This record gives sequence, C-alpha cells and structure tokens, in this order.
Amino acid sequence: MPGVMMRNVKQLFEAPHLARFEDQASGRTISFRPVTEGDVLLLHAWHQEPHVVPFWQLNIPLDAYRAHLDRFLADSHHTLCMGELNGVPMSYFESYWAAQDVIGRYYEAEEADQGIHLLIGPPDYLGQGLAQPLLMALMRVQFLHEGTKRIVAEPDIRNAKMRHIFEKCGFRFQREVQLPDKRAALMLCERETFETLDQVGKEAYSDEA
Repeated sequence: MPGVMMRNVKQLFEAPHLARFEDQASGRTISFRPVTEGDVLLLHAWHQEPHVVPFWQLNIPLDAYRAHLDRFLADSHHTLCMGELNGVPMSYFESYWAAQDVIGRYYEAEEADQGIHLLIGPPDYLGQGLAQPLLMALMRVQFLHEGTKRIVAEPDIRNAKMRHIFEKCGFRFQREVQLPDKRAALMLCERETFETLDQVGKEAYSDEA
C-alpha cells in the first residue's frame, strides 16, 4: 500500500481516487467524503436511532447537536466523514489523532496513531454484514498516511457486536479502560496485521471468482 505524506488526513477523504473502493463481495461501491454543515439534519436523525443512542449518547435537540458538530468540524485533530454505498450516505466515521485525544492518556500513543469511531445510520442497512467492509475500507484510507503504523479503537465494552467486527478487521483487545463517558475496550490494529488480512481477503475473493 503506497504511503502518502499528508498530515491533514482530511485531504485523503477529499481525493475520490483514494477514498473509493469496490466491495467485491456485494458488488457495491464504498466511498467516503468529508462531513459538511449540510449533513447536520441527517446526522442528527441517525443519532436518534435506538441502535445508536446507547453508545453515542447524542440524542439531543437539533440546536445542541448542530453546536456539537460545529465544534468537531473546527477541531483539527478530527476528520469527520460520511460513508456511502453507491453514492447513498448510510454511515458516519470519525478519524482522529489518538495522541491528541483522550484515549492517548490510556496507552503509549505514538504521534501518528489514528483512532476511529463509526456508526451505520439507517436501520435498513443493519444486519447486512456491511460494518466489516466499511471499516476495512476506512482503514485503507487511514493507512495511506505513511507515518501511521497502528489504529486504535475504544468501543463500549457492552457492544460485543462491534468489538467482534473490530477483531475481524485485525484489532486486538488490550484491556478495559474507564473513559470519561464509558467503560471501553482498548483495541489496537498494527499496519502489518491489517495489510496481511486485507491481502488474504482479496486473494480469497479472487480464488472464489
């Protein structure tokens, strides 16, 4: 995987040729684009969904959510992006620099470690096995930054389904940590682990085809 020297990872998501993938299993196109203020109504609606509320805790009035989104969009250590299937927005991702985030206090974070948060918004997209290919695609973009050697995740310890998805994408459980807003599973994925797993997946599909 070629490295790209971009400290501002948002540039990666703004480059269509870097943030666009064909999901070989489903035949659909996965793409990412930066969140804009115009996404606020859609994102607010997703954060009111029953499958999202327990883990994101952002079921707040629209004005409060708009202020929250504006703060995150102005925060240089976060990159917010929409995940799309065949051009239709259906998921939300946060990519962040772990050393500048609260999680950086709970392990020996390196400067170029990236972190990740994600959700699938519309309930119609649940139960279709989409979380794993979406997460793998997003990680391909993150690892395009050649300084990044690992990605950190900290899903809610209660969210066994999401922890399982992270494990399938190469993350390994480190330990439980008490963050300010949740009890979390600290998980890390090394670049070498991801690239091996990604290559095996591509070869397996090629053999089946």
